[in-house]
Amino acid sequence: MTSLVIVGGAGRMGQSLAEGLGALDDLRVVALVDVVHPAELFGAVYAPSLSDLDATLVDVVVDFSSPSGVVTSASWCADHGVALVVGATGLSESERAALERAGEKVAVIAAANFSVGAVLAEQFAATAAAFFDGVEIVELHHDAKADAPSGTSLATAAAIARARVARGAAPFVDSTQRRTLDGARGASADGGVRVHSVRLPGLLAHHEIILASPGECLTIRHDSFDRRSFLQGVALAVRYRGPTPCFLTSIASLLAPSGGSTGASR
Repeated sequence: MTSLVIVGGAGRMGQSLAEGLGALDDLRVVALVDVVHPAELFGAVYAPSLSDLDATLVDVVVDFSSPSGVVTSASWCADHGVALVVGATGLSESERAALERAGEKVAVIAAANFSVGAVLAEQFAATAAAFFDGVEIVELHHDAKADAPSGTSLATAAAIARARVARGAAPFVDSTQRRTLDGARGASADGGVRVHSVRLPGLLAHHEIILASPGECLTIRHDSFDRRSFLQGVALAVRYRGPTPCFLTSIASLLAPSGGSTGASR
């Protein structure tokens, strides 16, 4: 039985993970950590911070809180030999470096998206991108999302750029000559891939990769309608049994048929 602590346990994502992960036979959520008391504990205990917990009773910390919060979790996990799974996005270079340093001591999986469908969409787009003359990404999220563009769209753009370089394809060039409104063409990510961010109430997480050449268009779209869509990927990360220490930035390798190295544990 793998014992979990969820940091950010009072938030909507933390509550969804606590309920979903706690219902799995091989996982046990022992504590929810947050600055405010969670509405539901789902059989776990509440702690204001990781320092209030006995580290010997924790196998994995799951942190979907905030960029600054995951730095605190990374330090605690590295000091106590506890694995870390991170779902917070919008990290600065220094915050990401803190996770990388923790990954030199323990297993750290910090993925932009834990939805299996979203990760597969990224892989499909990277495979197709070298065969099209243009690729643009539209990402749509709820209006409370703090960062833009989404970590998933940036990871997808980077995967597309790497795939095109591997096949000798040139970066995309925007031929627009006149912009009547600033930002109308979105942001330029890796490889010249244009990314457009939409923030509206009622949405959750949606990504559309549009690939086009003269005479044809391929659209790859993934929609998360409920936070339960991230549960399977987080469970894979929590169950990781691969080389440790490590620092993984995607759950893509955890989807391999062998199933031997899937997740993050002590």
